[in-house]
Amino acid sequence: MNFPKSRLHSQKKNIDLPLLIVVSILIIFGLIMVYDASLIQALKDFKDGYYYIRQQMIWVLIGLFSMVFFINFDYRRFKKMASYILFLSLVLLVAVFIPGLGIAGGGAHRWLKIGPLTLQPAEIIKLAGVIFLAKIFENKTKVLPFILLVGFVTFITAVLQKDLGSSIVFIATTVLLYLASGGPLWHFLALIPFGLGGVLLLVVSSGYRSKRVLAFLDPFSDPQGFTYHISQVLIALGSGGLFGLGLGHSRQKFEYIPEVSTDSIFGIIGEELGFIGSFFLIMLFIFLLYRGFKIAQNSQDLFGKILALGFTSWLGIQVVINLSSMTALLPLTGVPLPFISYGGSALVVNLTAVGILLNISKQQT
Repeated sequence: MNFPKSRLHSQKKNIDLPLLIVVSILIIFGLIMVYDASLIQALKDFKDGYYYIRQQMIWVLIGLFSMVFFINFDYRRFKKMASYILFLSLVLLVAVFIPGLGIAGGGAHRWLKIGPLTLQPAEIIKLAGVIFLAKIFENKTKVLPFILLVGFVTFITAVLQKDLGSSIVFIATTVLLYLASGGPLWHFLALIPFGLGGVLLLVVSSGYRSKRVLAFLDPFSDPQGFTYHISQVLIALGSGGLFGLGLGHSRQKFEYIPEVSTDSIFGIIGEELGFIGSFFLIMLFIFLLYRGFKIAQNSQDLFGKILALGFTSWLGIQVVINLSSMTALLPLTGVPLPFISYGGSALVVNLTAVGILLNISKQQT
């Protein structure tokens, strides 16, 4: 139903304040932990203990600017822009292979250098994919665009960029959206054998992925070799006990845990703040997801419902995968912890998604 402009305006409400508060707490906590976890590495690499936290604060400011902008940007305008946003995101995803633009690291091509900025397009495609699928699923679930999008993105990220973690997050989010939008369950069940076969092929064809699976099966089988990473994270979590060693008193951040301020930052949180601190952090994430799903439930239009569901599911899936890999419930995947891990692209994109969520909450009656 189309309301007159004045009536529609009168039915708008304030943004979802509890969601804004919990995200603000997570950002502040993330800055504290990034500085804490990265201090030793920053001193070693740059002779400057503030290097990583200074970079992270810049990204936080950019992310907050984006969030505020999209709080005041009517999400329904994305309907006309969805295809262009997706196309641009796919171009960025492929551009990492262009010499002079793409940056390789650890044998993988995942980053893009644009002026002073370093971007990871695999994070941007998650946002663009949700917006695009919300548009095409608003009227009817369409299996062909869904399959083509998921297949192309998975091939680029998992096979060419060697970023299986981002692929899993993208696939899980889009499949959930497809089913929640009315897609037949048998489509998903029919694709399970192909999906499992694809994952198995990616694992057996890559030495480091095979070793990650072996490390998952027995984290302490080779503590000086391929299980070193997960075994050090588990040692950190075990050392924390119930109350932790105290903020700033981690021993594992002294170059024992790889990627200590990015994907593995939860190990330092568990070591320093213990089970109590870790539990409190998990409760914050659960509350964030609750508010996100509440916004989806209360949205007055189907596009807003799908959009809110997609963003909330994406953040939730990423949290579950990161925490599960840090506690050896899943193999290590290299997925950052939203709002906490060091890294600009993920933080800015996550805050952009929160801004859109808050805008959806403003439009509810």
